[in-house]
Amino acid sequence: MAFPTDRPRRLRRTEAIRSFVRETRLSPEGFVYPLFVCPGEGVRKEVRSMPGVFNLSVDEVVKECAEVKSLGIPSVILFGLPESKDEVATDAWSDDGIVQKAARAIKREVPALLLMGDVCLCEYMSHGHCGLVETTAPRSVGAASVAAMIAEDYEILNDPTLELLARTAVAQAKAGMDIIAPSDMMDGRVDAIRTALDAADYQNIPILSYAAKFASGFYGPFREAADSAPHFGDRRSYQMDPANLREAMREIELDLEEGADMIMVKPAMPYLDVLHEARLRFDVPLAAYQVSGEYAMIKAAALNGWMDYERVMMESLLCIERAGASIVLTYFAKEAARLLA
Repeated sequence: MAFPTDRPRRLRRTEAIRSFVRETRLSPEGFVYPLFVCPGEGVRKEVRSMPGVFNLSVDEVVKECAEVKSLGIPSVILFGLPESKDEVATDAWSDDGIVQKAARAIKREVPALLLMGDVCLCEYMSHGHCGLVETTAPRSVGAASVAAMIAEDYEILNDPTLELLARTAVAQAKAGMDIIAPSDMMDGRVDAIRTALDAADYQNIPILSYAAKFASGFYGPFREAADSAPHFGDRRSYQMDPANLREAMREIELDLEEGADMIMVKPAMPYLDVLHEARLRFDVPLAAYQVSGEYAMIKAAALNGWMDYERVMMESLLCIERAGASIVLTYFAKEAARLLA
């Protein structure tokens, strides 16, 4: 039938009707709140480029987690800022690493909260890359010259890095993580992590793989928050080319074959087409990470009075879920949960 018999506006006439026929419904139960853990006590340092987001000491993280749980948000993901860094990311896989300390403290005070551990090495490496680095730059020349040469002649070593990632996953599981989320984009990391977890008697710990993680410019504020920017070169040799959707499907397929239980697309809004295609192809829980740049843009526009902050925040989250995500990692989690309540 056509107009005048067919009138779609009938179902838009009032908020009660619009709500009644709404196809996609936001809920705090699908949110994951990212947290940045730093050394010290009583530390609550706001990230300059991410208003409302803080670097938190372990005691402050525990308080934050109690609030998160009270808002109906089921999960947080932890990122660490270690006291010191080295070329083998020791703090990532040490039992006394900053994230492991935080996980144990959270589990003591907020045991029902699902803890997700980001497994990557960039925050813990002295050079800021996500894997071990091999370079032919001579060590006898000045630091500035070495950095210049490294930028032209270095390689991120894939296979040797897998052992460190696996050790990190086991250390996190031992500390109380409920979900392991590798984000490094090394080939074969899911298989290495699954094998190591199983061997350590953590067969029931699921893996949420950052399966389609793109080499994006939207990560800038995160790198300030986590102090994880690479000191030379970039991450394009291991993170995905933003132009490639079909390759993203291949990456997801490979991670599922290696044992991933859930998959993630990152970033979210600029990659809604990738997210939607993944939802059509794969019948597993699908997550999307609304990354720091997405958050910062909305915050900045709102602070300048250019957009309706709450409306745009909620619309952005709705669009991510509409595209197919049932899990959304977002810095807006607490604010959105309050509005939904």
